[in-house]
Amino acid sequence: MKPYTLHTFKHTAPDDGPKGWCAAVGFFDGVHLGHRYLLQQVKAEAAARGLLPMAVTFEEHPRLALTPTRYWPELLTTNKEKLALLRQEGLAACAVLHFDHAMSMLTSQEFMQKILGEGLGVKCLLVGYDHHFGSDLSAGFKDYVRQGRALGMEVLREQPYEQHDLRISSSATRRFLSGGNVEMARACLGRPYALSGTVVRGHHEGTALGFATANLRPDCAEQLVPGRGVYAAWGLLHGFRYPAMVNIGWRPTLDNGTDQTIEAHLLDYEGGDLYGEGLQLQFMYRVRDEKRFDSRDDLVAQLQVDARHVKSLLQS
Repeated sequence: MKPYTLHTFKHTAPDDGPKGWCAAVGFFDGVHLGHRYLLQQVKAEAAARGLLPMAVTFEEHPRLALTPTRYWPELLTTNKEKLALLRQEGLAACAVLHFDHAMSMLTSQEFMQKILGEGLGVKCLLVGYDHHFGSDLSAGFKDYVRQGRALGMEVLREQPYEQHDLRISSSATRRFLSGGNVEMARACLGRPYALSGTVVRGHHEGTALGFATANLRPDCAEQLVPGRGVYAAWGLLHGFRYPAMVNIGWRPTLDNGTDQTIEAHLLDYEGGDLYGEGLQLQFMYRVRDEKRFDSRDDLVAQLQVDARHVKSLLQS
């Protein structure tokens, strides 16, 4: 079995055309604006050298593969979403590495030679400003250049992408989302942050309050859920888009304990129940913190205010 799977996006070369690849290596979680800036450079350098542009990524986060019982970053995208986003960047292909203990033991030179060179045929490698690979953690860009030269592989360095003095990264995006700042996360990603999943049965309290909700179970258990609060989002269902009022949290007024839920009230939806249906939520704005109300009547009054606010935000 090969240590990677090659996903070909499009064929841009005639039979006697470009030979080899120009590539960038990274986990590319979120495929945020910084990643997209790097991939634009990959395409430009590939075109200048008669090569094809490619992203090299990983099937699962290396920390998860090596230390499954310890902390790893919560994901911004599933593998399926990541591949779809990389395809949209106009690359010719994406190689997904099956990262395991054996691969983790490769030095940077061995990784460049066995995986990138002999395995994938990479002729030009772009390295992000803060990216490192290989078991020799002390190796850096100058070492990659020297090792690449010995392998006949050109190694180039890219600069970080910054927007309005904000250094964009996957970790920064995670921090924004964990704090409920979906607006800043949207600025990093260049699109709304999204959670996809299946509608499952909940506590039916929303229906009793006059605000029927779809209780979302995310498809990917490792994907990051924004911090507790009420959000204005778009709900994508059956090919249609609905304004959605989303509550993430413990529903303190209804004594939900520590059972966190993701509940979406689709404001203009008039169909039947959605149990078992696929639903995607695209988070646009944070409306307010989650809070406990003195009574159900107070909660209903606030939900009515929230619904009007959500519609106003999404129509602006």
